[in-house]
Amino acid sequence: MLGVFSSSIVSPPEELVAAGSRTPSPKITAKSLVKRFVGNNPSAVSMQIGDDVQLAYTHQNESITHPRSFAVKDKIFCLFEGALDNLGSLKQQYGLSKSANEVVLVIEAYKALRDRAPYPINQVVGHLVGNFSFVVFDKSTSTLFVATDQHGKVPLYWGITADGCVAFANDADLLKGACGKSLATFPQGCFYSTAIGELRCYENPKNKITAVPATEEEIWGTKFMVEGPSSIISATQ
Repeated sequence: MLGVFSSSIVSPPEELVAAGSRTPSPKITAKSLVKRFVGNNPSAVSMQIGDDVQLAYTHQNESITHPRSFAVKDKIFCLFEGALDNLGSLKQQYGLSKSANEVVLVIEAYKALRDRAPYPINQVVGHLVGNFSFVVFDKSTSTLFVATDQHGKVPLYWGITADGCVAFANDADLLKGACGKSLATFPQGCFYSTAIGELRCYENPKNKITAVPATEEEIWGTKFMVEGPSSIISATQ
C-alpha cells in the first residue's frame, strides 16, 4: 500500500530531511512514485484526493494472515494491512455489524477520536490487539493519522520524495528508490497525527522519541528510537 501527502497536509519530518542532506541520493517525485507503484502492480488501485493526496493499494503478493484492505466513509479514507485479534469485541464496542472488517473498524475508531473530544489518541490505537499498520486521511479536516502495532509484524516505512511530499508504504524497496536516504522504518508501537504534529509512542505517549543517524551501509537515513525509563528502546526492530 502507498500513501503520498504534500507538504500542505504534513510537514516533512526534520529527521528525514536531515538524513537526506547528510547523504545525498537519487530521488523521484510523488507523481513518479505512484506511477512506479502502479506499473509494478498491474492490479493496483490508485486514487487522487484533491491536489495534495494520492493513495494506492494492491492485493498482489499479500500475506494470507495480513491482508490489505481499503475503505472510505464520510470522507475518511483508510488503507489497512494486517489483522486484529480482538475485532469481534471492538465491533460490539463501536456498534458495527458482524460483517465489518478491520479497515471499517479503524475508521470508526478514528471518528470516535475526532468527534468525541477530548479523547486521547493513544487510546484509539492502544486497544487494537493484533498485527497491523494503517494510514488514515480525513478529507474534511485534512488530517493524517498513521500507526503500527507494538511488535512491528506489519512493517511500514516513510520517506520524503524529490518534491517534498511525505510517502508511506509497506514496501521498503519502493521508497528506497524514491526517497533515497530520506527514509526510515515507521517505529513500531507508534502513531503520527497531523492534529498534534508529532510522532508518539501510544503505550507511553510521554516518552521522547529520538532519531539516530544510520550508518552509511544501511539503506535507512535514520532510525527512530523510543526512550524508556532506564534505556533507549529500539522502535525499528
